[in-house]
Amino acid sequence: MPDYQAPLRDLRFVMDEMFDYPAHYARLPNGEDADPDTVAAILEEGARFSREILLPLNQSGDQEGCTWEGGEVKAPKGFREAYQQYVEGGWPGLSADPEYGGQGLPPSLAMILSEMICASNLAWGMYPGLSHGAADALRHHGTEEQKRTYLTRLIEGTWTGTMCLTEPHCGTDLGLIKTRAVPQDDGSFEISGTKIFISAGEHDLAENIVHLVLAKLPDAPQGSKGISLFVVPKFLPGADGEVGERNGVVCGSLEHKMGIHGNATCVMNFDAAKGFLVGAPNKGLACMFTMMNDARIGVGIQGLGLMEASFQNSLAYARDRLQMRALSGPKASDKPADPIIVHPDVRRMLLTQKAFAEGGRMLVLYAAQLVDVVASGEEGHERADELLGFLTPIVKAFLTEVGFESTNEGVQVFGGHGFIQEWGMEQRVRDSRITRLYEGTTGIQALDLLGRKVLMSQGESLKLFTKEVHKFCQAEADNEALKGFIEPLAKLNAEWGELTMSIGMKAMEDREEVGAASVDYLMYSGYVTLAYLFARAVKCARHALSASPSDAAFYHAKIQTAQFYFARILPRTRAHAMMIQAGAESLMAVSEGDFGLGFEI
Repeated sequence: MPDYQAPLRDLRFVMDEMFDYPAHYARLPNGEDADPDTVAAILEEGARFSREILLPLNQSGDQEGCTWEGGEVKAPKGFREAYQQYVEGGWPGLSADPEYGGQGLPPSLAMILSEMICASNLAWGMYPGLSHGAADALRHHGTEEQKRTYLTRLIEGTWTGTMCLTEPHCGTDLGLIKTRAVPQDDGSFEISGTKIFISAGEHDLAENIVHLVLAKLPDAPQGSKGISLFVVPKFLPGADGEVGERNGVVCGSLEHKMGIHGNATCVMNFDAAKGFLVGAPNKGLACMFTMMNDARIGVGIQGLGLMEASFQNSLAYARDRLQMRALSGPKASDKPADPIIVHPDVRRMLLTQKAFAEGGRMLVLYAAQLVDVVASGEEGHERADELLGFLTPIVKAFLTEVGFESTNEGVQVFGGHGFIQEWGMEQRVRDSRITRLYEGTTGIQALDLLGRKVLMSQGESLKLFTKEVHKFCQAEADNEALKGFIEPLAKLNAEWGELTMSIGMKAMEDREEVGAASVDYLMYSGYVTLAYLFARAVKCARHALSASPSDAAFYHAKIQTAQFYFARILPRTRAHAMMIQAGAESLMAVSEGDFGLGFEI
């Protein structure tokens, strides 16, 4: 059976040595309870729960899948019991508002726990996954009555939440939705329409499911300006707040899909279901973005978790599997062949996964500190919010792109055995494929980064980050031990701004230039961002080595992983820069009809 151990040593390096989380928590108004002992206990218990409770259900859940009958859905065996343990452990309310029963700890701790859950059982983790975002949307935009009715139950985990956006005829272009909301005399609305691809839309883990639904009022303006948000529970709460009568929302079917079989991906039919307006009329998209931004970071963490699990299992297999002899001579002369980890190409695949997992963890924990600061509302939260907005599409899209690459490399390390179900590697490829699609595809994230976040701000959001990188490079310019990292990083950081300006100038003549450059721009941005974080990691590791630590091997490995990243992965920026500069001409010159030349349509 596949294995997984939460990478606690690496987590502590990033948290304590790179980003000084203890001091960070001490500065937060809700951070006094996040003392080192409490944080250590949370990490250790989260690691235990993920490995002992969730991991054993991962393969069986994938093979069994969910069952649907008469609108009711049952999750795979063991999922419900695991969820009850999760609720009893208080995990749903870890970082939630104490006013509604949460523990009030910094959000970053919930994000760290999320990596462990995603690595051990992504499909299971999606059931409670959107509940935090649903609660956050209601906390920010709901009425006091809505907060009293739903927040406590969502936070304690007895109810779960969903996000209902997509419809059969529209995905990203939400202005095309057809779901309608008709006002009623009692102030409620009748919601009618069909939503598809709804993760955890129906299941038997919790006693109620709270759907946040985008719909249009009868007099709504056309397009995205006419979207409103409604809360539509599966069971209507009674006067006492307990589950009451069944609402007019039912699961019409389960999607037959490539991966995440243990999670119910539902077609949800709303037939004059009773709903309640959240926020102002026709302002639903802005309300939903509260939830969507949480979800996008969450999906990036899914990519991180899957690549970490893939790497761990690839490494164990490569150490054990005997095949051929090393080109430089036998390394295990007492055995009939050498373990495959001695072969350079296997090392390339292992190090690629290792570098992306460790670099991705640094990026997530960097972003997590910003999430804490934004949530605190304290001094610096506006800057943190802008910087987080800039990084969110990179976290989501870059980490899921390289996460899919990593899980593919994991299969390749296993060879033919990776293609066989029993090893669990092919499941991670199938599970990771969706992460590049939901909560906004890579292409959508790239347009958000380049078009909205960078060009529409006149480059100000980019400058927030590149100035930080520039200051780091300046401060370490005379550090001989970091020279091999600082010089290439400084050049790429400068080029980042130059490429942005070049795209902006071209876009003034042809707006298609933004779309043509966007994905390459996002990937370029991701590679440079990780290079900056690896350079910081090397500085920390060298400082620790100067103190002669007992775990010197850990710090040497960190430096060597950074060296591999700079030598073998960072050069990918050259290809992305060239494709950015190639412009839109070769993409747009081919007429629509010419695409099909050579075959009949």
